[in-house]
Amino acid sequence: MDNLFSEGLTLMAFGMGFVFVFLTLLVFATGIMSRLASRYLPEPAAKAPKARPQPAAAGTASNNDELVAVITAAVHKYRK
Repeated sequence: MDNLFSEGLTLMAFGMGFVFVFLTLLVFATGIMSRLASRYLPEPAAKAPKARPQPAAAGTASNNDELVAVITAAVHKYRK
C-alpha cells in the first residue's frame, strides 16, 4: 500500500510540475508574440466618424408626444 501511495504522489508531482512549466512557457510565449505584433503590426489610425444629418426640430415635438402617449398606454395596459 505504501508503494502505491508513493507512486501516486510521484505521478501527481510530475503532472503538476508539467502543467506549471507548460503554463509558464505559454505566458512567456504570449508576451513575446504580443510585443512582436505591436512592433510589426501597429493599430491603424482611427477614422473620424461621419457626420449624420440632424433631424428637423419642428417634427420632433409631435413625434416625442406621440411616443410618450404610446408608451404610457402600453404601461397602463400591462401593469394591471
